[in-house]
Amino acid sequence: MNRKVILTCAVTGAGDTTGKSEHVPVTPEEIANDAIAAARAGASVVHIHVRDLETKQGSREVAYYRDVVRRIRASDVDPVINLTAGMGGDLVVDPQDPLTTMPGTDLINALDRLPHVEELLPEICTIDCGTLNFGEGSNIYVSTPDMLREGSKRIQTLGVRPEMEIFDTGNLWFANVLVEEGLIDAPPLYQLCMGIPYGAPADPGLLAAMVNMLPKGAQFTSFAIGANQLPWVAQSVLAGGHARVGLEDNLYMSKGVKATNADLTSRAVDIITSLGASVATPAEAREILDLRVQTPTITGGDL
Repeated sequence: MNRKVILTCAVTGAGDTTGKSEHVPVTPEEIANDAIAAARAGASVVHIHVRDLETKQGSREVAYYRDVVRRIRASDVDPVINLTAGMGGDLVVDPQDPLTTMPGTDLINALDRLPHVEELLPEICTIDCGTLNFGEGSNIYVSTPDMLREGSKRIQTLGVRPEMEIFDTGNLWFANVLVEEGLIDAPPLYQLCMGIPYGAPADPGLLAAMVNMLPKGAQFTSFAIGANQLPWVAQSVLAGGHARVGLEDNLYMSKGVKATNADLTSRAVDIITSLGASVATPAEAREILDLRVQTPTITGGDL
């Protein structure tokens, strides 16, 4: 069991969730405000995606990230900032003509997924460690070994800690290869993502097997989506890891009761403390993960 738990709040994600809950933040101001509220509720880390202001779908717009980060850093809280670097990996193919791409495709190379990381130098950014059939239909998330090596090397040069997103056991195998090749600095940080179709099921036995595959000295967080999110907080802590909640992965406190990010964070704090553990402060999280705090100049006002 882990007694000092880094709690992450993933505040919005890129999924098609805005029509399902009015609490999912869309604008940079809304996203920043939710991140700040989650930090006040006890989150050690806030994980940030941004969304297009018109379509409300996921975006790669650097200006939106800039505005969110500026607002968080200007607030009265100081959570660890974790920016996604997973956008730009979506390939939607025509099942009858797989060489033809379909609407929803947003596929770019490894370095083109990093301009916001280059500019804003967050303490953590994500890197998705494999290609995956992403749910029903013909949507494939693309992250090849060549892409991962190139992206990891650049992130390492920037001094940003990569959080390696693990959606299946093959992803974990390759993440371990990145560590062995020296492309990931110690301590390596793994995020074991459970229950996302069609990756690793949210099964405690599988979580235990994946934890056993981690290299010595690794830090890990695990989360599950939907109704499994809050119970999985305890599952991950008992397995020796950290925890993640937030509207990216779950919209409800209980059946029919919609959540906010602050609600989910507060409930996670209660679960963690009920186990006899404590939630790490942002300063403690920085120490545990040996994070490099950098202070780039952020210009520009509100959008």
